[in-house]
Amino acid sequence: MTPTATVPPPAATAPVSTGRSGGTGPRGGNALLGLLGFATFLALLEVVPRTGLVSANYLPPTSRIAGALAELLGEGRFWVAVTDTLQGWFLGLAIAVALGVVVGFVIGTVPVLREFTASTIEFLRPIPSVALIPLAVLLFGSELNSVLLLVVYAAFWQVLVQVLYGVRDVDPVARDTAYTFGFSRWTRIRHLLWPTALPYLLTGIRLAAAVALILAITAELIIGAPGLGNEINRAQSGGAVDSMYALIIVTGLLGVAVNVLARRLERAVLSWHPSVRGEESP
Repeated sequence: MTPTATVPPPAATAPVSTGRSGGTGPRGGNALLGLLGFATFLALLEVVPRTGLVSANYLPPTSRIAGALAELLGEGRFWVAVTDTLQGWFLGLAIAVALGVVVGFVIGTVPVLREFTASTIEFLRPIPSVALIPLAVLLFGSELNSVLLLVVYAAFWQVLVQVLYGVRDVDPVARDTAYTFGFSRWTRIRHLLWPTALPYLLTGIRLAAAVALILAITAELIIGAPGLGNEINRAQSGGAVDSMYALIIVTGLLGVAVNVLARRLERAVLSWHPSVRGEESP
């Protein structure tokens, strides 16, 4: 049996023409539009509660949220929570990437294993990680291990599926040539499979990084594990609405930072790839 679900090719494999002229291109224009859109959102958030459309008790204006955020930045407890969240995110993501790469290459390079595990992967992959929260609490309580269980499970499939498709995307002519010349298994993996699967892998890492952050904060929010999610829950329970929204803004900023770092990693590692060279060409 073969998997029935299709996974779109990674963004890194599609050449992009920037059409830059005189040092200005779509990338800079998109960044300005993004900043303008965010500024508009903040302005609306300031105006809506002050006009009475929504009670400020439930949706405080931007100025109040900014004041609460400034207070949080001066508290050690806030930075401890940020550190706890980033720790759960990073460790879970690292474990998921390592498992995804190893399992993906083993299954992808052994046709019997690929056929044998296809249905199992398609069965397990759609199971939402939040469904494992009762199991995580039963096994580990509200400790870091509960967060890691949920993060690893969610992020692992993002990496595994991309690696499997990357291994399958190897040029048949190149593969047959490698066999003809008697290349060892390690040589084929290093010089044939790895360069082909790397763009897919980095796409999987980018997707997994976002999913891992979401699950880390969700686990903290529901389970009560230390981190930003737990602080959001505390602020909501204590009626500190301004602080709650400030913490939510912080989680959003972390998500943006994770995405930016993942894309920079893609461009740095794939500097040899035609799509990245196309982005950087004038």
